Amino acid sequence: MSAARPAGRAGSRNELLAGFIEHVSQQRRLAAGTVHNYRRSVEELYSHNPDIELGLLQAQHIRRSVAQLHARGLSGRTIAHMLSGWRGFFAWLVRYRGFTHNPCTGLRPPKSPRALPKALSPDAASQLLDHAAEGTMAARDQAMFELSYSSGLRLAELVGLNESAAKDMLREAQVTVVGKGSKTRRVPVGAKARAALAGWLKLRHTMAKPGCEALFVGAHGRRISGGVVRRQLSRWARQAGLGMHVHPHMLRHSFATHLLQSSGDLRAVQELLGHASISTTQVYTHLDFQHLAGAYDRAHPRARKKT
Repeated sequence: MSAARPAGRAGSRNELLAGFIEHVSQQRRLAAGTVHNYRRSVEELYSHNPDIELGLLQAQHIRRSVAQLHARGLSGRTIAHMLSGWRGFFAWLVRYRGFTHNPCTGLRPPKSPRALPKALSPDAASQLLDHAAEGTMAARDQAMFELSYSSGLRLAELVGLNESAAKDMLREAQVTVVGKGSKTRRVPVGAKARAALAGWLKLRHTMAKPGCEALFVGAHGRRISGGVVRRQLSRWARQAGLGMHVHPHMLRHSFATHLLQSSGDLRAVQELLGHASISTTQVYTHLDFQHLAGAYDRAHPRARKKT
């Protein structure tokens, strides 16, 4: 296989990275988090191959880099994301910078056991969400967490909502969200989430800057960040006495698990979560089985251990 054009004639490493980041952020308009991950993956690639020109990298160099990541204890999923970033970077180099081959083509990351998502029990979810909301920020937080659990929203979908969406939620008990791949879906909004939302809307004007469209705002009156939501939810869990770390995606997992336990309708859960493939949703059947197995162990006479 012929080597690609040396990187020196296509630009320095920093210039190539800057060009790639500009491409994925400005032309492809990928989310800021995705762009950050692309940058981090390419920087990781650079650190593993400091003395080899990019145009001379071959599959064996990429395999060695993957092996080094694996030796550091990174999971197969994390390495897969890293390798995907490298593959995308070289695809851009081939298309726009005259490189002649992509050394990542055909390479696969090491497999690792798929960790089941953690979900709250129905009682724990009630304990968390029935926490008394006193004050403006508490009203905001309660509305955010009720809505996340009620509708199974991703964190990005939650913080991306505008105030105008609240009218649909209160009037129609539904909300339209923009998910991964800019795909939209409509999901129901439960009564308790609507009540919490109505409470927050009465107070929102005291925090929001004039002209701010965001439904949920932070201390500075602008759209709330995902990091603030994470910190506030963790704080709520501690105050509610749960004794465990609770993160926003756990509310989404809890929504899916509890809905599947009640309905048994995997296709409906898939549609509500916005999963493109049913195989992604099927992980919740394992959680449901764990719930049933636990009930069996507690209740069946032949399952109880003799004391």
